[in-house]
Amino acid sequence: MRKVKDYYAQKAKKDKYPARSVYKLEEAQQKYKFLRRGDSVLDIGCYPGSWSLFASEVVGPKGVVVGVDLQQAEQQGRADGAVIHWLCQDIREPEFLKEVRRIRPSFRVIISDIAPRTTGSKWADAQKSMNLVRTTLDIVDLLLLPKGSYITKVFQGEDFPDLVESLKERFDMVKVLKPKSSRIESREVFVLGMGFKKVIPGKKR
Repeated sequence: MRKVKDYYAQKAKKDKYPARSVYKLEEAQQKYKFLRRGDSVLDIGCYPGSWSLFASEVVGPKGVVVGVDLQQAEQQGRADGAVIHWLCQDIREPEFLKEVRRIRPSFRVIISDIAPRTTGSKWADAQKSMNLVRTTLDIVDLLLLPKGSYITKVFQGEDFPDLVESLKERFDMVKVLKPKSSRIESREVFVLGMGFKKVIPGKKR
């Protein structure tokens, strides 16, 4: 238990967000402006809903946000924000794509704060995180629009450089970010890709 109250946790409560993680997305957005008014956004690993709420505010009422997680998120969207469609789905199952495409066939931005259940083993947790991120990249290849943007959380491990190279093949610009609101002891970083290079089906990347 922390003796000093977490500044960002207090701020989230004041700003009416369910989790402090919102400020990691906000910091990246302030610097790179990858979310724009009217955008369509897919939020992977959305529970409890802070990233979806923030994205909804940024893209505004003409945008759309779809949030998906194994746990059902039920946050009330902001009055001046985009409609949020909450899905309780496993992104590894074929039904997930069907459900998403019923709402929106493709997206201009895909955001992911997805994380595995941690085991206490840094190596094992990094591997589990990387496997999830690879799954989100499969979704990016299927659902992200050309020139679109993608940001994901990942636990750094031995495969991290390969992940960055994989994103460089897919995007015009790739940045590795360590937000100020990330806890110092955390091994998490965020990788942002902008300018998605959509590949024609059947062609190899």
